[in-house]
Amino acid sequence: MLPANKLPETLLDLDAIRDQFPSLAETDNGSPRLYFDNPAGTQVSRRVVERMSECLLHGNANIGGYFKTSELAGALVDDARSAMADFFNAPSTDEVIFGQNMTSLTLHMSRSIGRYLKAGDEIVLSRMDHDANVEPWVLLARDHNLKIRWLPFDTDSFEFDLSIFDEILSERTRLVCVGGASNLTGTINDIKSICAKARDVGAWSYIDAVQSAPHIATDVQDLGCDFLVCSAYKFFGPHQGILWGRREVLEGLDPYKVRPAPKELPWCFEPGTQSHEGLVGTGAAVDYFAEIGAALAGTRAGTRREQIVTAFEHLFEYEKSLAAQLIAGLNDIPGIIVQGITSPDAFDRRVPTVSFTHSSQRPEVIAEALAGRNIFVWNGHNYGLEPAKALGLLESGGVVRIGIVHYNTSGEIDTTLNALEDILN
Repeated sequence: MLPANKLPETLLDLDAIRDQFPSLAETDNGSPRLYFDNPAGTQVSRRVVERMSECLLHGNANIGGYFKTSELAGALVDDARSAMADFFNAPSTDEVIFGQNMTSLTLHMSRSIGRYLKAGDEIVLSRMDHDANVEPWVLLARDHNLKIRWLPFDTDSFEFDLSIFDEILSERTRLVCVGGASNLTGTINDIKSICAKARDVGAWSYIDAVQSAPHIATDVQDLGCDFLVCSAYKFFGPHQGILWGRREVLEGLDPYKVRPAPKELPWCFEPGTQSHEGLVGTGAAVDYFAEIGAALAGTRAGTRREQIVTAFEHLFEYEKSLAAQLIAGLNDIPGIIVQGITSPDAFDRRVPTVSFTHSSQRPEVIAEALAGRNIFVWNGHNYGLEPAKALGLLESGGVVRIGIVHYNTSGEIDTTLNALEDILN
């Protein structure tokens, strides 16, 4: 447990937090690992490993039987679904659907959504999105003779102009697919307004929250979306995808499933046997946030949902301070251009995923040199094909991406900036 006296309301105890992640203590030839590859997958907390192990050792069975291990497995799955309902602020656990990952869930759900659409209907896609919220819909449009309308973003501000979105929407719009935050630029999008505008023309909204979920509290009721999908391994859990769907929308779809599978929600949208250990680990990741929130709030901890919100409020403030330190340092290095929001007064509108290019060094060269110093970053388009193309960076190797989460430290930022100065000089 994270002791309450270690986490006062105005200050996070990083030692207490980092102690929850055994991998952060790993070294290679005496050199500590600096994990800035987080947008592609975070490290897992100790509680995630322990609960997944307990599931495999003591509740390893399929669900629905009369015997003890099956009963235990069923209870564990129910607990995980309840945890994610709190994470999403979902009205019902029946609206929480598990799958292998966000991409698989989206491809699967697109088949059911496609049955509702007819030739000539329009889907709005974004030039800012990860390809997992682009290509499944492009393929659907190809198969059903649908029309794709593209929402561009301003390549100077790295944000959408929603007046352009108004012009793109029409009476033929049936689906709007957009990301909560960009995995390349870090921009947090105004999803609530986008969902409201989609709803006004009778369209469904499908939100990729993979990059926003690790940093800001997710509230599907407040957003007003129809679908929202994310991946637990991006918020300190195992490789697991989770989708929320509005009940009345899900009930109107025809799920692709085998004949013996249940007809009821959510089981009808979960083909085959799920990774029970993955679900349990996902629930443990949610409880990790709740534990931080409870420690911060003390006697005012409230419900698990309230604890989760409290945790995100404090963690995001800390992450913004690290992002500000990183961006300021990058701006001081000659030749570096940050590909994202850099104004401190706009940091509420970005996650701490910071991508940059250099005037003379290719991204893969920089990433490899950083890896040689045990600093883990990604390079390339990072599956953000559309934003990389919009920024004119696809052919030149994309970007170097430094992804901050709350277990990173100011000292790690300094080490990385010093390494970059050395490498680029």
